[in-house]
Amino acid sequence: ELPPSEFMQVADSTWLALSVVSSGRASSGCQATGVTKIAKSVIAPLAEHNVSVLMLSTYQTDFILVREKDLPTVIHTLAGEFDIYKEENGESVPVNRDDVSNGFLKPKPAASPTVHPVQSPQNRFCILTVAPDTLPAIATMLIDVLFYSPSPPKEALPGSQELDTITFFAFSLIEGYISIVMDAETQKRFPSDLLLTSSTGELWRMVRIGGQPLGFDECGIVAQIAEPLAAADISAYYISTFNFDHALVPEEGITEVIELLQRRQESGGR
Repeated sequence: ELPPSEFMQVADSTWLALSVVSSGRASSGCQATGVTKIAKSVIAPLAEHNVSVLMLSTYQTDFILVREKDLPTVIHTLAGEFDIYKEENGESVPVNRDDVSNGFLKPKPAASPTVHPVQSPQNRFCILTVAPDTLPAIATMLIDVLFYSPSPPKEALPGSQELDTITFFAFSLIEGYISIVMDAETQKRFPSDLLLTSSTGELWRMVRIGGQPLGFDECGIVAQIAEPLAAADISAYYISTFNFDHALVPEEGITEVIELLQRRQESGGR
């Protein structure tokens, strides 16, 4: 319904959101473990069958977006591991695997290496939520940060793994649940009593994937990061965007993560 504009790009495909729940309920721990939990059971199998995904972690759970045309392949791939349901009129209805074609699965011949450059900005980030009834109290500040306060990112020197800082602020409102990712300096501008985080107040560092706009056509980008992190049992909060993918990891683990991904690149993804 948005009017055509030279300032807006729209992907041709329609995407559907998948969420992974346990015992019929979404994960609701104090802090998400993100792609680590679902890397081997969801992300890797989809990558192996050439399904491109967008990943959106939230404070409450994680969502995997897949193209609507890929849904038969997705169901066929995941049905052996999961009970799959679809929402109809607000109700969860079981999906019968026999109702869809097998999608002509095309496994990849080998694991994909991490081919995109990986950089880590120096910002420290917070993953937060806000009670919906307190949202009006910070609405003005949200608008200011989202639309009026960004500063140009300071890029790294060619070949460097380090960025100085980047401008990154993510806000999502999904079924009434609010998730916010902001750097620690931006957090100081908000009333501290309205922003909720884990009891440990954990800070996160970012790994940014991509040297140029990634677009939506390539598959395996999330898997290239998620699989080695899952193998090392490192929690990660993941956000895909048109230009880059972003994985947030606990601050104390950033050095291990960078070294892990560098070794994977040097070994050709093995």
